[in-house]
Amino acid sequence: MFLTTAFRAVAFAALVATGACAQQHQAAETASGASIGATAPTEVLTIDTHGGEVRLNVEIADDEAERNQGLMFREPLPDDRGMLFHFQTPERATFWMHNTPSSLDIIFIGVDGRILNIADHATPYSDAPVPAVGLTRGVLELRAGRAAELGLRPGDRVHHRIFPS
Repeated sequence: MFLTTAFRAVAFAALVATGACAQQHQAAETASGASIGATAPTEVLTIDTHGGEVRLNVEIADDEAERNQGLMFREPLPDDRGMLFHFQTPERATFWMHNTPSSLDIIFIGVDGRILNIADHATPYSDAPVPAVGLTRGVLELRAGRAAELGLRPGDRVHHRIFPS
């Protein structure tokens, strides 16, 4: 009985300590990034789809700090909003959903402004890699399911100042 009680006491203390450490870690991550729920000014982005032109208002993440923060700790996006990640030097981008509470569609856009691939319904809080199939100039994040609702597919042309005309 003593060993069982002692074991329970040690296990409980370990759980309490682990929870406190996790809360401190999350608070530090939150404090180091943008304000929770904060939004930035938006720009218009259009996409030529087989069904016509789609217009979205997008926040721009064009420096390393903004790209690292992305949509972490943010509420779900409205239907007309997204975040566009701009890579000045094209790269084979890989994203994750670390500290991102809502599911997203992740749309990888090539150097020519055409959609390369779409990762739909990315899992919230997942650290699993979500890769592009080629070199990207930009990545667009939308509310989960929105890419299908808009009829987006690989090959569609994205128009924004970061892509060549």
